[in-house]
Amino acid sequence: MTDLIHVLETFVLTFSTDVYDFMGWGGVVVLMAIESTAIPLPSEVIMPLAGWRLVLDRGHGIGYVFLAGFWGAVGSLIGSLVEYYVARAGGRPFIEKYGKYVLITQKDLERADRWFQTRGELTVFIARMIPGVRGFISIPAGIARMNVTRFSIFTFIGALPWTLGMAWGGFLLGENYDSIRDVSKPFDIPIIGTVSIIVIWVVWHRIKEVRAESSASNSSAD
Repeated sequence: MTDLIHVLETFVLTFSTDVYDFMGWGGVVVLMAIESTAIPLPSEVIMPLAGWRLVLDRGHGIGYVFLAGFWGAVGSLIGSLVEYYVARAGGRPFIEKYGKYVLITQKDLERADRWFQTRGELTVFIARMIPGVRGFISIPAGIARMNVTRFSIFTFIGALPWTLGMAWGGFLLGENYDSIRDVSKPFDIPIIGTVSIIVIWVVWHRIKEVRAESSASNSSAD
């Protein structure tokens, strides 16, 4: 598992560096747009690398870190809007027909509608700063047909602190970026293990809920 993580991380670092060398600031927008469509291209690598390679290594001052954060947030918004409109166009019919196979019930859809009508802005804002959640929040927002203007505003202002903080970290760490990862790598396995246990527990309970709803629907049909 550790070797696999190292291989994936090396690939992301190499790929991101090549994109930055070729596209400059446009690469930040492109990579963060990809990251925001739930494709596994972690912003925890992309944005620190931007602060290091595009700011520090090129002799720019701290002001350019804010530029990196801004373009990162723009990329997050673009990718999130793509995901939002895809979910808005086809997500609800798909889930109503096949939702039980991915452990989503009709009650879940109704709860999501109510939630995004009353707390959508706060939810999007907070979710954009949570690793592992930030790339997926556009899907329920699109399915619930959250107002796109409000979605865009709170996506951008929620992404900006994250992208700015990551870029600033890369600017401060510079060449020590690799050393910091060497220190944090021993924590990868415990974190993955904990997350896996939580996911298994959630999936098991969702299976029970879906089965209960299906049984109730079959009973009412009879």
